[in-house]
Amino acid sequence: MKVSDIKIKINEIKNLDDLKSSPFQDDQRTGVKNALKSRARQLQKEVDLIEKYKNMMIYENEHYGKVIAGIDEAGRGPLAGEVVAAAVILPLDHDFLGLDDSKKIPAKRRDTLRQEILAYADVGLGVATPEEIDRYNIYEATKLAMKRAVDQLSVKPDHLLIDAMTLDNGIAQTSVIKGDAKSNSIAAASIIAKTTRDALMTKYGEEYPGYGFEQHMGYGTKNHLIALEEYGITPLHRKSFEPIKSKFL
Repeated sequence: MKVSDIKIKINEIKNLDDLKSSPFQDDQRTGVKNALKSRARQLQKEVDLIEKYKNMMIYENEHYGKVIAGIDEAGRGPLAGEVVAAAVILPLDHDFLGLDDSKKIPAKRRDTLRQEILAYADVGLGVATPEEIDRYNIYEATKLAMKRAVDQLSVKPDHLLIDAMTLDNGIAQTSVIKGDAKSNSIAAASIIAKTTRDALMTKYGEEYPGYGFEQHMGYGTKNHLIALEEYGITPLHRKSFEPIKSKFL
């Protein structure tokens, strides 16, 4: 059999045990050996993703049988734009392999996971405006956005898993430090919150050309500060944040 035909057969093998017992293991041709090694790496990666997903269900499993919502936010630190929160109830019959802290996931993979989450999970979104951030402070505005996200779910959850915060909304909850790297529900919320906010800031980049919102997402980068010096603040900017408060008002 030609090496090219064997490569096709190798890529059809679905698990590591079958790969290890494959008759192709006895083939000494370099092309076949390399194909076996490549497929082994692919299959091992799949195994690792499944294992990680199981490990990141620890907090959900502590409340098995209850409706669990993970909550996270994006945009607490920027100088401009809303803070966006998401609440996600994952289904029991679908695994979202590859969930993690959204900042650790490449943008293309983030977008793919976003579409998968929106297709299968119950998702709620909430935002707090720059005006609300200035009025209440960023911590309270973030809680407000999170409460709004929970209220947008189609089902009221029995328990909340929240990334490093607590909400006074009468629902039992667990605050998990760095929860987006420890809980699949929070990680899913992290992805929805970040991709939603990134889309908003990209749109603002079109509305306010010259500020580069589509690049820095409102964070206080060098180019953003230069744009503030040149053009001044916009309605998107948080007037209670430095250096806007002391230099640009």
